[in-house]
Amino acid sequence: MEDFTFSTLEYTRPDCEGMAAFAAETKERIERAGSYAEVKEAMLAYEERGKVFSTDATIASIRHTLDTTDEFYEKENEYIDAVYPTILPQLLAVDEALMNSAFRTDIEREYGKQYFAQKELEKKTFCEANIPLMQQEAKLCNEYQKIMATAEIAFDGRTLNLYGVQKYFEHEDRKVRRGAVRAYAQFYHSHEQRLEEIWDELIQIRNEMGRNLGYENYIPVGYMKQGRTDYGQKEVESFRGQVRAVIVPICQKLYEAQAKRLGVEDFSFCDEKRIFPDGNAVPAGDDDFMVREAAKMYHEMSPETGEFIDFMVQHELMDLKNKPGKASTGYMTELPRYKAPFVFSCFNQTIGDMQVLTHELGHAFAGYMAMRSQPVSEYYSVSTDIAEIHSMSMEQFAYPYAERFFGEQADKFRFAHLQEAVTFVPFGVAVDEFQHICYANPALTPKERTLEWKKLEQKYMPWRAYEADDFFDRGGYWYHKLHIYLYPMYYINYTLTTIGAMEFKKKEQENHDGAWADYLNLCRCGGSMSYLETLRYANVSNPFEQGSVARAVDVAQKELMGSRFMV
Repeated sequence: MEDFTFSTLEYTRPDCEGMAAFAAETKERIERAGSYAEVKEAMLAYEERGKVFSTDATIASIRHTLDTTDEFYEKENEYIDAVYPTILPQLLAVDEALMNSAFRTDIEREYGKQYFAQKELEKKTFCEANIPLMQQEAKLCNEYQKIMATAEIAFDGRTLNLYGVQKYFEHEDRKVRRGAVRAYAQFYHSHEQRLEEIWDELIQIRNEMGRNLGYENYIPVGYMKQGRTDYGQKEVESFRGQVRAVIVPICQKLYEAQAKRLGVEDFSFCDEKRIFPDGNAVPAGDDDFMVREAAKMYHEMSPETGEFIDFMVQHELMDLKNKPGKASTGYMTELPRYKAPFVFSCFNQTIGDMQVLTHELGHAFAGYMAMRSQPVSEYYSVSTDIAEIHSMSMEQFAYPYAERFFGEQADKFRFAHLQEAVTFVPFGVAVDEFQHICYANPALTPKERTLEWKKLEQKYMPWRAYEADDFFDRGGYWYHKLHIYLYPMYYINYTLTTIGAMEFKKKEQENHDGAWADYLNLCRCGGSMSYLETLRYANVSNPFEQGSVARAVDVAQKELMGSRFMV
């Protein structure tokens, strides 16, 4: 593999016309092929060309998020968003030729049935009538992301971005916390009209996409775009019901205990992030210290993780420091040409930084392993409902190393992190149900949608209270969740995989070696199996089965309720 660093990678605009022409040529080669060997040769040559193409596009995307004020990469990103949908017919024609090939069974025998299952989903979610709609969707998503990235919030005598102001949510002075939440809410309130318009347009555009594909609305398309082949809306609804019955009462007790610790009778949203009266755990060093300690941790964790972190550092595949103009998000993506993950985030000197170094690097480790274990790039990435198990389980595997990052405050970190893992789930299912409501009821007005969010908070987060007459109090909190705008129907994955991560926590306590072996299998198999098949392969339970949520959170519940911090 060639040597490189991300900062010095030469960017070449993705050759869309060339890729389309190569796809047309590949289609003909597959249709003319007289043997499986000829089909495979054409297929693999096309894959290599695709790796270069997608890597070029990803470089542009990463550099755009690194600095959303950089006009060059903004324009490159806009170009790719506008042109890529226009060549999809040629790309999908290659898939069609493979699916219709006389040698399909040979392909399936070598690469597995998931190879064609993915292509069937891609076929079902595209039609040429949707090309202009995809272009409009991308423009709206970019606009939303830029509004978030360029946020300038005046607070505490400083000009802060969204990540910067959230640090104050943990401040010791309740008045400061309240002020920070108010400033944060005011940012969204000040952009409310345009955010309403963007969301309304996205709902209409995506629902039109669904109708063009023969569905009543966008919801089935969203499920397919998330790679879901063996469960649907009924299973998700059942899971949400388990969360409401099992996890919401646990959260209620956790927040009641937190209110007592803080000595507040009117516990509100501004108190949720202040876990301890004498202060939350904070990193024991600066950003560079955290990265150095993470490197040591991964070397001690296993030979595989040690090799992985050296690769990430050597090739400059992490950009984690908070900077003006940087997109307000965190993600892992892949540069398939180099078999390289890339991790992006914005540190803010809270326990969230540790989560970046485990969650996003958990994604990256899984990608690193899959890219070295799977024979085709289609399997480098996994379905999104599996992907979050990689990340959230890595957070649990890092618990024994917390002293490295937090010193004497390590127990505080572990408690706060585990509490947040559990209390997040009701919010996560609320985000999912909110999207279902919006797409299924497109005639709702913007204010009616916000009211629906308020109802969901009362249903899944009955402890939550805001300042009276605050923007969030009337249901505005949902605006901050970028997944609603950018990644439709994704968010339920975080909650499903929390259950998987809690199961890995239990396995880790009972048998570390066995748990780690299962985790490596999960990472290595990439996207080569369906969701439920992958769970079985890694010895993880099906979260849709009744009782699975209660069993999965049992260890976390006992650990939290038995903690000295609950006294």
